[in-house]
Amino acid sequence: MARRRSLSPEEADLWRSVAQTARPLHSQPLHLPAPPAPSEPPPMAHAKPRLTPFHLGEKHRAPEKRDLKPTLPELLGQAPLRMDAGTHTKMTRGKLQPEARIDLHGMTLAEAHPELIRFILNAHAAGLRLVLVITGKGKRRDDTGPIPQRVGALRHQVPHWLHLPPLGPAVLQVSEAHLKHGGGGAYYVYLRRR
Repeated sequence: MARRRSLSPEEADLWRSVAQTARPLHSQPLHLPAPPAPSEPPPMAHAKPRLTPFHLGEKHRAPEKRDLKPTLPELLGQAPLRMDAGTHTKMTRGKLQPEARIDLHGMTLAEAHPELIRFILNAHAAGLRLVLVITGKGKRRDDTGPIPQRVGALRHQVPHWLHLPPLGPAVLQVSEAHLKHGGGGAYYVYLRRR
């Protein structure tokens, strides 16, 4: 059997306000805890100053930039390394030549998704290991709303698609391409062995 808990001071105050407007059904009074005594505010001598001390003529120290959402290359870089480290280093430095490529640049998301699935599954079936997926970097548009818009819908969506079924089981590693293969507008996709 569960123990009954006592009312908190806020609940007791709420109950008192309700009890004043209600008519009791029973004659037994309800015993409520006494309201807590108001606590004293801390003395001002111990309060921290809201402004950092400064001297006239001193240069302004810029606050640290806090970007809560990591960039796409940072997210891909944080992914665990599932392939050989030496091959990965060669791949990210542009030393390995992709065996096949697909250019999704200029396609809509609805057009690009089935094309990407077809390309990756065909490349995996053919025994290819390294393919290049070109997405483009996206166009900067006028940002008139209160919510910032991402640049490059395909660029952000393709890594997500590559980790979901039916492509996830075929893909071993996704990395941003080297500048000579498209840089931030393309991805190296390293496929698993058949």
